[in-house]
Amino acid sequence: MADGNGVALVTGASSGIGAVYAERLAARGKDLILVARRRDRLEELAASLRQKFDRKVELVEADLADPAGLAAVEAILRSRSEVDTLVNNAGLGATGASVTADPKAVEHLVMVNVLALTMLSLAAAPLFIERDRGTIINLGSLIAFKASAFAAAYCASKAYVLNFTRSLQAECAGTNVKVQLVIPGPVHTEFFGGKKSPLPDHLFMSAETLVECAIRGLDDGELICIPVLHDHAVLKNYLDACQGMTDATQTAEPAARYGIVVL
Repeated sequence: MADGNGVALVTGASSGIGAVYAERLAARGKDLILVARRRDRLEELAASLRQKFDRKVELVEADLADPAGLAAVEAILRSRSEVDTLVNNAGLGATGASVTADPKAVEHLVMVNVLALTMLSLAAAPLFIERDRGTIINLGSLIAFKASAFAAAYCASKAYVLNFTRSLQAECAGTNVKVQLVIPGPVHTEFFGGKKSPLPDHLFMSAETLVECAIRGLDDGELICIPVLHDHAVLKNYLDACQGMTDATQTAEPAARYGIVVL
């Protein structure tokens, strides 16, 4: 990620990971457009960043689950040529068995975690490619790699982010546009909404450490960043296995175990 010049748009910027991204990007000389639902939190953060880093900070109060709010942020990305960095950090979590889940809460989660991230990425990517510069950072989760009996929608939404971002990386290959997928484990944020986490405390990383790892990884060309993964061969093996599944299914004939002969 180039230091200085340009503007970074950060969603979910009022607290946690988004607020840390805003601070780190401002420290690197970026002006900011901060998007979140809570205006008071945004104003407090903006005042701090302006004083500390002497950067321009614009605020956009928007709920990305609301079509009007999402459209407003899309319009900014399409109309502001100085925006060269997009951090898709906004996200929601929901736990509990699917059979008892609140359908409206699940709809809200999908709107933010899947639709908003997709539409903002698609608003930015063509323009970044046209200019041959820019960075998109999408926040995923380790839960994307496993099925969960008590977080089906959240788990699936992050699996979407994993494959959507990898596909976007393939589209941007050969250009100077970087698309990074950041895959954290549990992070000390407001994710659980004041409720006690079901996960042990020793698994939690600070938002500051996560963002620092992600930015250093991006500087080093690490487009899939899993800060807690010590053995990078594990990721390579996973990606190789995905390719192996693709290679093994390049046929239209049913497997012999079904006993079906296609004439």
